[in-house]
Amino acid sequence: MKLFRVKYFYIAALCLGRCAAQDAAAPLAQDDSSLPDSPSFSAHRTVHELPPGQDREATWRTVPGDFLHDQKHLWLFPTKLARGHDWVPTLAVAAATIGLIYADPHIMTHLRAPSQGLDNFNDVFDPMITTSEVIALPAGLMAAGYVRHDPYQVSTALLAAEAYGDSAIVDLAMKAVTRRERPSDVPVGALNDTFFNAGKSPFKGSSFPSGHATAAFSVAAVVATRYRNHRWVPWAVYGMATAIGISRITSSAHFPSDVFAGAALGYTVTRFQVLRPR
Repeated sequence: MKLFRVKYFYIAALCLGRCAAQDAAAPLAQDDSSLPDSPSFSAHRTVHELPPGQDREATWRTVPGDFLHDQKHLWLFPTKLARGHDWVPTLAVAAATIGLIYADPHIMTHLRAPSQGLDNFNDVFDPMITTSEVIALPAGLMAAGYVRHDPYQVSTALLAAEAYGDSAIVDLAMKAVTRRERPSDVPVGALNDTFFNAGKSPFKGSSFPSGHATAAFSVAAVVATRYRNHRWVPWAVYGMATAIGISRITSSAHFPSDVFAGAALGYTVTRFQVLRPR
C-alpha cells in the first residue's frame, strides 16, 4: 500500500505528460529562451501553456539566481506591509491561524481516542512515505519531460523544486523561533502551553508550522497552476496535499494550526513569489 502511493505520483506525472502531448494541436513559433539547457530539446509550445510573459519558465541555469531573488523578496515582505500592501490576506491567514491555535487542544483531545480507521490512514501516510510522495511528483515530471523532450514539463519540475526550497527555508526559520512541542510529546492536559518548549535543537521536533504541509502545498500549487487547463489536475494534487496535511494531524505529529500555517505558507510563497512573471 505504501509503495502504491509513491508509484501514484510517478504515474500522475506521466499522465500529465501524456495530456500535454494530446493537447498539442499544432506547434507554435519556436522560442529558444524557454528551453532547458540541453541540446536534445526541441523548441515547441503546446496549448496547455499561457501566452509568453504570463507563465514563468525555469532552466537549470536560472534556478540558482531565481532562488536568491525569491529569498530576498520573501524576507523583505514586512517592508511591503509597512507600505500598506497585502494587509487583507495577511490578516486573514493570521486570524485563521490564531483561531486554530485556540482550538488545537480541543481537537487533539478528541483525535487521541483510539480508532482503527485512523490507524490505517496513518500507516499509508507515515512521515517517510509522505516525503517520498511530495518528491515523487516533480521527479516524475522531470523524468517524463526529458523522455518526451518537453521543456514545459521540465520547467514545471524545476519550479516545483524552487518552490519547495523557498518555502522550506521560511518554514525552518519559523520553527526555530516558535519551538512548539508536538502533540505526541505532551500529555493531554498540557496541550495549551506548547510554544517555546521544544527540545534543544531549534529545528528538530519543532511543530509549527508543518514542514510536510508546506512542501506538499508548494509543489501542488506549481503543478495545479501550470496544468490548470486539465480540470482533474488541481483536484488531484490539492487533494493529495490535503490528505498529507490531515495525516500529520491524525498521527499527532502536528496540531491543526501547524498544518494550516504550513499549507498557507507553501501556497502563498509559490503563487505570489515563485510563479510571479519575471
